[in-house]
Amino acid sequence: MEANLKIDLSALNDQQKGAVISEDKRLLVLAGAGSGKTKTLLQKLIYLIEEKGVSPSSILAITFTKNATNEMIDRLIISADESGEYEKQFFDKRKSFADKDRERYYQQKKYTWIEGLTVKTFHSFCYSVLRNYGVNEFDNKFKIIDDTKREEEDELSKNVAPETVFEVFHKLLIEECEDMEYLLNLKRYILDYIIDKIHLKQNDPKFLSKDGKYFTTLDGTNVRSKSEQFISDWFYRHSIKYEYEPLLNIKDFSFTPDFYIPEADLYIEHISDKSFSMKDKEEQFQKGNLLLVKTFEAMTKDSALFNHTLDKIVKNRLPADYHKTISINFKEEFNGHHEDVKDFVQQIMRITNMIKVENINVDTVLQNARNDQHERVRNFYELAIPIVKKYIHYCTNKSYLDFNDLISRSTSLFQNHSDIANKYKSKYQYILVDEFQDVNNLQVELIKLLLTDDTQLFCVGDDWQSIYGFRGSNVSYIVEFENHFANAKTIKLNLNYRSTQNIVGASNEVIKHNKFKVDKDVQASKKSEHKIVVFAGNTEDENIQFCFDKVREVLKDGISNDEILFLYRRSKMFIPYFYRFKKEIVRIQGKTIHASKGLEAKVVFIIGLTEGNGGFPDIWLEDRIFQVIKKANHDLLMEEERRMFYVAITRAKDKLFLITKKGNESSFLKEIPEAFTVRTTNTIKQVVDKVILCDSCYSQLEKLHKFCPYCGQQVTEQLK
Repeated sequence: MEANLKIDLSALNDQQKGAVISEDKRLLVLAGAGSGKTKTLLQKLIYLIEEKGVSPSSILAITFTKNATNEMIDRLIISADESGEYEKQFFDKRKSFADKDRERYYQQKKYTWIEGLTVKTFHSFCYSVLRNYGVNEFDNKFKIIDDTKREEEDELSKNVAPETVFEVFHKLLIEECEDMEYLLNLKRYILDYIIDKIHLKQNDPKFLSKDGKYFTTLDGTNVRSKSEQFISDWFYRHSIKYEYEPLLNIKDFSFTPDFYIPEADLYIEHISDKSFSMKDKEEQFQKGNLLLVKTFEAMTKDSALFNHTLDKIVKNRLPADYHKTISINFKEEFNGHHEDVKDFVQQIMRITNMIKVENINVDTVLQNARNDQHERVRNFYELAIPIVKKYIHYCTNKSYLDFNDLISRSTSLFQNHSDIANKYKSKYQYILVDEFQDVNNLQVELIKLLLTDDTQLFCVGDDWQSIYGFRGSNVSYIVEFENHFANAKTIKLNLNYRSTQNIVGASNEVIKHNKFKVDKDVQASKKSEHKIVVFAGNTEDENIQFCFDKVREVLKDGISNDEILFLYRRSKMFIPYFYRFKKEIVRIQGKTIHASKGLEAKVVFIIGLTEGNGGFPDIWLEDRIFQVIKKANHDLLMEEERRMFYVAITRAKDKLFLITKKGNESSFLKEIPEAFTVRTTNTIKQVVDKVILCDSCYSQLEKLHKFCPYCGQQVTEQLK
């Protein structure tokens, strides 16, 4: 991390200098990993103030995270602080975050040009817009509603709603369940698709239970078919007591009719194409003079007809004074299944977020879902959309805004109130956006509304490091920058200052396999004799032992714990490593690749590089439920996985270890040419015993024989 960011253009390479002094109105700085993009953005900002005489108040710098904002301000303070004291505090690991926050606040006030800048996250910027000028769009005394209780101190945390997003959704779901029909339909959905997962079982015989009963009714009875489930649920909805498959012996043999309704003294047999012949059973019913009614599979194709049929069959045979009712409530109906309800609520939260990011009308989503070929998807949206609508209404009524609302409401404010939009357009003549590869639809729309023909837009990012598609970011905005912003120019930063030539060369070769990208010829400024080590253990224990031994080696070589980083696709991959290192009292950094963005370390281990489910790449074609809002593309998902591998590789400064398993190596490893790697493994023991043969007569000999007992030839050992 560079400490001195004073305006010294001689410290920049030609591409960095070109970006800093550029007068282009729409400029994308396409920066390879480790190429100094943050340094370039900050030098641009300082250059505008120091050399061009731009007023700090006319500069807006947008970041994605509060940490990135703090780091940008820290570097600006370091560049201004000639004493060097702030830099010492910045790197002092003994200082708490709170201490650093206080010192940052004090230093910002000290340097008026830094205080005059607007350096904010997208959300923080929109927060201030709506607080100050959003009264015509929304209640400007609004509170922020988040998925979790906010702990970090910033301006957004000062006005947090007293309830979380989940708490509101859960409360609204319980309210909706006061309607008995909704409650039972929700229970039906959760039993079928979250607990029993019948959409999987029907297509996979291995899921069948031994007795073939894998449909659960509303009262918890296990039955054999969806039709029998429908009949049982009808009884439950109408408070009619029934027995399922009671054992009956009338005269000649025992058998189990499908249903018996005691109050009506009535038996029901449901006939499907899989049913056995009813002839013998019907004879038994006649002999016993018992009432039997048959229902047929064809009836189930029309639920209204089936309801009417059951109504006619059963209700007319109940006693005239039969009026048994049951009390139905949310708590009792979902007793033992509240975790499953939680899963359902989280799915609704996810689609609500997607609907907002993709800016789709809620009713359009419901209409699309109703046309889906799968009953599960149709049923989900019939249950979910009323809750989504309730949530939107509830938040408006309570003056709550979530993070997507902050951006969409600000966008709406600028679109509907030109006086407010013009105020911001005239105020900010220079807009700098960091990590542009992570922008989503809402954020780009907001940026466009702040631009005039005279505004300078300076965006920095790397399409090769776009890894947040699952959160709604759209890599096309950086790949096709010149299509989204007219008369745009692109400058490529292609000199990597972080990693050695083997690491940079390997990362270049991997990313070449992606089609949707901007080509860059990234070169390394560092030379090293170290090649990338690929280790393929026979077992997970061998991989852990190898990593443990290597960590001890580099620690002995003087590398500190903070300079060793373990990376993985999913958190569970690191668990056995964590416990082994904890047991041996070795302390290493472990992070998911998503969490490692922006980090670097001298020594990096990437673990879990196996093929298939749970490995890396790990293509997760999400539930079809989400495809209703945004279609998934397998090839694009694979490209994002490869970009994650690229991000992981390029965190390493000096040494890189890639950990896989023998016989199940990740396909990504095959994309790295052997010239950049040293491949190693533990040898497999020979399974064939050593056999000694006579050179002359080829008879099998014992180890102690010096001469062949069959032909007298002197023995020389050989393995066959």
